[in-house]
Amino acid sequence: MASEKSFLDFILDQLSELEDISWRAMMGEYILYYRGRVFGGIYDDRFLVKSVPAAVAMMPDAEPAVPYEGAKEMLTVDRIEDREFLAELVEAMYDELPAPKKKKS
Repeated sequence: MASEKSFLDFILDQLSELEDISWRAMMGEYILYYRGRVFGGIYDDRFLVKSVPAAVAMMPDAEPAVPYEGAKEMLTVDRIEDREFLAELVEAMYDELPAPKKKKS
């Protein structure tokens, strides 16, 4: 099941306090980036983030979820109405996210 663009738009609006949020459509879902690093995505109309220590610490009761078959487990973000929490979450995760891979020339 593909995610609705309207759900992506809602999440992007909720994250609008952060600068440099971007996204990419991929097979009916949406990958989310913060300052060039992948932090999560929209999968089956669920907002999922990478399971890094900062995210686990801020959401200890988060439901684990697999975004698609064969993928690593991620965390389901339930507090999507709380803009301040979402901004703090993404900021806290940033240093624990892998840097983008260098493209081969």
